[in-house]
Amino acid sequence: MTTKNSPPLQDALGSAEQAAMLKKERRANSAWNKLLRNKTAVIGLVIIVIMLILAVFAPLIATHDPNALAISKAFRPPGVAGHIFGTDEFGRDLFSRIVYGARISIFVAVGGTLVGSIIGLLLGLVAGYQGGIVDSVIMRIMDGMFAFPFILLSIILMTILGSGVFNVILAIGISNVPSFARIVRGQVHVVKNEEYCTAARVLGAGGSRILFRHILPNAISPTIVYFTLNVAGSIISEAALSFLGLGIMPPTASWGNILQGGRGALNTAPHIATISGIFILITVLGFNLFGDGVRDVLDPKMKR
Repeated sequence: MTTKNSPPLQDALGSAEQAAMLKKERRANSAWNKLLRNKTAVIGLVIIVIMLILAVFAPLIATHDPNALAISKAFRPPGVAGHIFGTDEFGRDLFSRIVYGARISIFVAVGGTLVGSIIGLLLGLVAGYQGGIVDSVIMRIMDGMFAFPFILLSIILMTILGSGVFNVILAIGISNVPSFARIVRGQVHVVKNEEYCTAARVLGAGGSRILFRHILPNAISPTIVYFTLNVAGSIISEAALSFLGLGIMPPTASWGNILQGGRGALNTAPHIATISGIFILITVLGFNLFGDGVRDVLDPKMKR
């Protein structure tokens, strides 16, 4: 009896082992595990998480009121009188302003990129799928917007819209639209001619169903990669606009207007501009490293 039952038992054990191995292999080859194996991407992710913690828990982390004026304490160096990063030109605690500035700068950068990606995604989908006159009209408008350098277009929009957090988000978002539209359009041109899209048309699927159920999921990967990388550029854009006096206006803290405030005191209090610049640099580096890692995971051509 034992001999007769052994082969089925061994087959069952073998099948169980194979299933376990397949499950383990799928887990190891998942996008998240691939990302975790990329050391530079992990470093970028750690930086992003730290900055997000600063932004979300700013009221708990800040040691002072970021807008409290104390002219008598102006330009104090780091570490003096309980001020970790010193004070700015109005005696405000620089550490607290940096922490609250993280909230504004990251919110504006992510919000602006999100606005640009959504509008650009929709325009790229329509242009790529419809083709013909629709494609030509949309892409000529995008080419016209491309004629302006990104920061110049943002400055023009801010001059029209006026200062304020949501106007900065809108200006950065509109400036990002052409890039997203062009990337999505290129992907749609490739995907819409695949066999599964042709089969869906033969089966009577409508244009919107094909576009959003079949084309969009297979064309979204480059957009996700570009979104991650573009957040870094949007942080720099917000800083540039605020530095020029067109973005976030004081007393609201952002890394850009902190940098602008320290510009006039580079000889006497270089720590103001230096510290805010370092935070911009580290955050941009973090998003770039993470974006490169996401690209390596999502782009099959990048596999080593």
